[in-house]
Amino acid sequence: MTSGITHRPPPRSTRWLYALPDRELPQSVTCRGRRYDHIETFKHDFFAATGLYRGPDGLAVLKLGRQTDFVSLPMTWLGALLARREARNYAQLQGVPGIPRLIGRVHETGLLHAFVPGHPLGRREAVSDSFFDELVGLLQEVHNRHIAYVDLNKRQNILMGDDGKPYLVDFQISLWFPPAGWRRFPPLRWLLRRFQQADRYHCLKHKRRLRPDLLSATELAHVEKLSIWIRLHRWLARPLTHLRRRTLKRLHASEKTAVRGSSAK
Repeated sequence: MTSGITHRPPPRSTRWLYALPDRELPQSVTCRGRRYDHIETFKHDFFAATGLYRGPDGLAVLKLGRQTDFVSLPMTWLGALLARREARNYAQLQGVPGIPRLIGRVHETGLLHAFVPGHPLGRREAVSDSFFDELVGLLQEVHNRHIAYVDLNKRQNILMGDDGKPYLVDFQISLWFPPAGWRRFPPLRWLLRRFQQADRYHCLKHKRRLRPDLLSATELAHVEKLSIWIRLHRWLARPLTHLRRRTLKRLHASEKTAVRGSSAK
C-alpha cells in the first residue's frame, strides 16, 4: 500500500532528529537465520525506529536504536546500549502472559519481538471490567522478576490486545535489579521499589481516567496522593516534552519530504 508521499532522506538540518541516518527501516532483516520483510513503519524518532515485519513464523516488530551522529558525535554506542538493555529485559520476562515473545537481536542496535494484534490504549478506550485487574496482575509479574517498567506514564505503551487483554511493550528504559552482585545493595533495592511504586501509581492514573467507577476508596486516595518522585518527574519532564513537540512541529512544517513514522507520538 502506498500513501502518495515521496519518502526521501530528511534534510541535513533535521537529520539529527531521527535514529536512522539517510534511510528508512531496512526492507528486510535476518534474525536467527530467518528473513523478515518490512510491511509498515510505526514510529521513527530520536532514539529508535520501529516497524512491522513479516517472517516465516508470522508478524514481528523490529526496533532499531539510534545510529545517527549527534553534533558530529557518534551515537551508535547509545543505540547498541539501549538495545542490549531492552533485549535483556524482554529475556527476563519471557513466559509472562502479556509480554511479547523475544525473537532475537538484529544487527548491533536492534531487536525483534513477536507482534501483538491490537492497538495502543486510547484516551477514551472502552475497557472491560477486568482489564485493569489484569494489568495490575501483569505489572506484579514484572515486579516479581525484579524489574520496574518505569515508562507506564505513557498510555501508548499499554496495548489493548484484540483479545481485550493488556500487553506491555517497550522496555528500553526499564530497570532490572536482581538481588545479586552489585545490584543487591540497599540503595538500589530502595530505588527499584520507588520506581515500582511509580508503576502502580501510573496504572491507577489510567484506571481513574478510563474506569473511575471501578476505583476503590483506597486506590482513589493513592492516586490522588502524589509522591515527591512523581512531582519531580512532572517538573522535569513536562517542559521538555512540550519543547520537543513545539520544535518537531516547526521542523516538520518546514520539511518538504516526510519520514515514515516521524509524526507518531
